[in-house]
Amino acid sequence: MSGEQSHVHTPYHPRWYRRRMPLFWWSSQLSYTLYMIREFTSVFVGWFAFLGLFFMRALYQGPEAYEAFLARMHSPGFYFLNGIAFLFVLFHAFTWFHAAPKANVIRLGVRRVPDAVIVVGHYLAWIALSAVVAWIWVGYRL
Repeated sequence: MSGEQSHVHTPYHPRWYRRRMPLFWWSSQLSYTLYMIREFTSVFVGWFAFLGLFFMRALYQGPEAYEAFLARMHSPGFYFLNGIAFLFVLFHAFTWFHAAPKANVIRLGVRRVPDAVIVVGHYLAWIALSAVVAWIWVGYRL
């Protein structure tokens, strides 16, 4: 073999070393645990989206379907499930508000808007929107 190198090719790819990751790797640090809980809470956000779609479907189908939907929602099981889901959604919202400055950096000119300003802005917007919804709901009920 003049000038050419001979390569030996194997039919199998070599196995690289991969360190085994334990199933509960995220439980070793509080920040990882809170991250995983936050990711899990998206299931409950989805639950409320799903519930909203069924609410709209019941409205579309007429008064009987709407009354049946409301009767189902007044069962103790749904009160419990929605109460737990609400707590998880609150946790999801709080953790997102505190992660938002890192997820979306806002600059005014060359200066970065402080994280606290963004977080407080999120809370103020949440309070304002909640007040508008409450005003509409109370106005509708009166």
